[in-house]
Amino acid sequence: MSETPMLDGPRYGPVAGGAAQQLMILLHGVGADGKDLIELAPHLGQIFPNAAFVAPNAPNRYDQGLSGYQWISSGIRVEAEAVEAVKAAADILNAFIDEELRSTGLGPQNLALIGFSQGTMMSLYTAPRRDHPIAGILGYSGRIVSANLMAAETKSRPPVFLAHGEMDPVLPIECLDAAQQTLEECDFSVQTLRCPNLGHSIDENGLVQGTNFLRTIFGV
Repeated sequence: MSETPMLDGPRYGPVAGGAAQQLMILLHGVGADGKDLIELAPHLGQIFPNAAFVAPNAPNRYDQGLSGYQWISSGIRVEAEAVEAVKAAADILNAFIDEELRSTGLGPQNLALIGFSQGTMMSLYTAPRRDHPIAGILGYSGRIVSANLMAAETKSRPPVFLAHGEMDPVLPIECLDAAQQTLEECDFSVQTLRCPNLGHSIDENGLVQGTNFLRTIFGV
């Protein structure tokens, strides 16, 4: 028996009924849970009526509050420790991704990861290290972990769209620039959106342009 924790969380769709043609896994930020990002699904479901959406709760209880979950502890300040924590969480996330692809009968080319904050961090770490490229990564208000290891550890290069608030007090806008530089140096196709007057959040323009990115990668 595997000791890897199995993730789960709220689900939505396909709106059209029947078998899913796309799978979108939404990865929340620190201190939140799957209910936070599954709220995007009704909007996206209008555009992608054949998509299944799932927003798993992260594997660890939030250690800085009374509720919520986290992919890694927000108290980690040493990058090497963050890399080890993300690697452990990525093993759990990969098992979840594999099971969701099996249960839907879809291939990785039909999967998009949509992340916010730590969820973006997990997406940017996990997807490039999978053997086969997924359809794409849509990330909001995140950062890249282990930039120095990306070139050596990259196995696949899904297209990436990153949006970030220029007034983000949690992860400064420089995190966007650093992620873009690392990904481009590793030959990823990267689009970025800088959101003026936006803090650690998702605004309407980011949602619209992120949705257009999903349209492109899924050919919808």
